[in-house]
Order: sequence, then structure tokens, then C-alpha cells
Amino acid sequence: MWLSKQMRPEAAASGADLGVTTISGRQVGVVTRGEVRDLPVYGPGGYLWTPANGSAVLVVKGGPGGEEQCVAGARPAEDPADIRPGEVYIYGPGGNAVYLRQDGGV
Repeated sequence: MWLSKQMRPEAAASGADLGVTTISGRQVGVVTRGEVRDLPVYGPGGYLWTPANGSAVLVVKGGPGGEEQCVAGARPAEDPADIRPGEVYIYGPGGNAVYLRQDGGV
């Protein structure tokens, strides 16, 4: 019984980490617990995005042991104060943005 308790597999690590980009482009470098390079960037269907250097990004881990990783999104610098559930706010560099509101306004 003692031996079976000692041989238990380790608990799975978190499936995601917050990281900071160090290399921008379609294949990025990200620092989480260490730097990882050449990570693919994924986004919602119909949306292409490349994070800038220094962006806070979500790194999703998969595969056995979490060794397969990709960048799945970024944290915005600030949310619009009046955003409602279901509305979409698309932002880009230089303060450019498109805001799709519930009432159909853009």
C-alpha cells in the first residue's frame, strides 16, 4: 500500500498560462515560466491577429504533459466602460476600434 501511494502520477498542471510576447508575427515567442518560441497564433473564425511585442497573451497547453502550446488571445489594455453582454469590441493599434452594439449600431 505504501508503494502504491508513492507511485501516483503528478496532478495535471494548468491547461493555460498568461504570458508576455517577446517576438511578434504569425509564430510568436512568449515568456510564461520560461521563453517558448515559434508558437502558432489562433483566433476566432474570420479574425486574423498578430500580437505586438510586450502584449499580455493567453497561452493554451495541450497534448501529453502540456508540451504542445499556442497563443489563443490577448488581454486588452482597457475594456470600454459601457460594453453590454453580447456586444463585440474589436480594437487595434493606435486606438482604432470597431464597436458592434446590441441595437445594431457600429
